[in-house]
Amino acid sequence: MCDVAFLLLTFFILTAKPKQSEAVVVQTPSSVSAKRAPEKDVIMITIDKTGKVFLSCGDNTEDREKLANIINDVNQSQNLGLSGGEISALSKDPVIGVPFANLKQQATLPHDQINANNLPGIPVKDTANNQLTAWMKGVADVYTGTKVNLLLKGDNLAKYPAFKNVLTAFKKNDLLKFQMVTNPENVPQGTLLYKSGGAKPESEE
Repeated sequence: MCDVAFLLLTFFILTAKPKQSEAVVVQTPSSVSAKRAPEKDVIMITIDKTGKVFLSCGDNTEDREKLANIINDVNQSQNLGLSGGEISALSKDPVIGVPFANLKQQATLPHDQINANNLPGIPVKDTANNQLTAWMKGVADVYTGTKVNLLLKGDNLAKYPAFKNVLTAFKKNDLLKFQMVTNPENVPQGTLLYKSGGAKPESEE
């Protein structure tokens, strides 16, 4: 039995995949919710504690293909001159997080360097320099006629202007429905929601 247990333990250790570190680490606000985040047709906008903004998609093949189409849409509308190989490389990155002028540079970076420490974020400083608006136009174009699950994930320490400018980019492209990503917590005992049998949260999002 000891040999069998040892063999099983060895098998699980060798086949287990370590969880990859997040490209953008944020401390989200807490909420009481049982709603799970969607897993398909996902576009997520993340705001870190310094106000940097990043765009990402779901991990499945379909979402990656749509992200490539979004990048191509932005490439054409902004005359960026990205090649097919560069678009493909960017669509496989964990996040998009640079100004238009630096997209070619991001396309050459190794995946382990695609993180909030090495990327300046998508500019959303003001109305005149809000490049997220063009990205959201690409999202709206690619998802025309279909539903996009637009998620907004912001750090507790992020300042209001960053959120405001992100929402402005949404509104300018008629993307008026989105979900906030929060950190779930149990329903406080003694509250009306607790007494009514409010469900406990099942996921982080």
